[in-house]
Amino acid sequence: MKLRWSDVTPESIWLNRRALVAGVAGSAAMAAMPAWALQGKPSPLSTDQKPNSFEEITNYNNFYEFGYGKEDPARYADALTTDPWSVEISGLVERPGNYGVEDLAPESALEERIYRLRCVEAWSMVIPWLGVPLSSVLNRAGVQPGAKFVAFQSVLRPSEMPAQRGSGIDWPYREALRLDEAMHPLTILATALYDKPMPNQNGAPIRLVVPWKYGFKSAKSIVRITVTDRQPETSWQTLQPREYGFYANVNPQVDHPRWSQATERRIGAGLLAGRVETQMFNGYGDQVAQLYAGMDLKKNY
Repeated sequence: MKLRWSDVTPESIWLNRRALVAGVAGSAAMAAMPAWALQGKPSPLSTDQKPNSFEEITNYNNFYEFGYGKEDPARYADALTTDPWSVEISGLVERPGNYGVEDLAPESALEERIYRLRCVEAWSMVIPWLGVPLSSVLNRAGVQPGAKFVAFQSVLRPSEMPAQRGSGIDWPYREALRLDEAMHPLTILATALYDKPMPNQNGAPIRLVVPWKYGFKSAKSIVRITVTDRQPETSWQTLQPREYGFYANVNPQVDHPRWSQATERRIGAGLLAGRVETQMFNGYGDQVAQLYAGMDLKKNY
């Protein structure tokens, strides 16, 4: 599904809804709320930074299955069929099988997570996702003893994703996390942004979001989740191991071989805004730094 700007709730109404949920708005805001809007429970894990607009979030994307330009996903993603959709959960789990998106992330369980996003290309956004903790899905599947990693595979559908018909990346797209990273409360499976179902160009119908890592770690349009005891191969690490490590934590002290990671450009900030300093772990260090205690993060980049 490809959305138009006119399809989404105006930002002012969305902000009023947030105020209402917090208990500080009145009945007038309730009357202005669209009946079809998705809602998620507010989370203390959300940042209080102002989100980028829906238009910015859905028109400046990396989703290389649709093309390598930032506007290609919005231009071509409407060809992707997202209903029906199921995700195969397999490997070291007690209850393997194919699960519908509505089973993995029912609307009644959605949480609102307003997260900072930092791309490895040194640009950033703030995005209001709706989703569920990945840990809730893995716990329901029943992770077996001995499991150490969780692998994710995106959809392979060349008839609907034009760049998959060419060379460059060994499709389908693959990513992975350590099990403790996957079970961290910040890690979610997202099915919507703002209050609308996930737009195709952002990874519909279900995608991973790991806010302390560079954006490419968050696999889109997931069709398979595999729990394993061996570190999985991932797409970018396989393609360019000198440039893209397995961990891909946001780290301003480790430059990409071809550019600095010390600063970033915030999308929507304006031409005169300048660059801002990048924060370690994208600003989520208080929550995740302990996951990497004792590790050399220049070697494990």
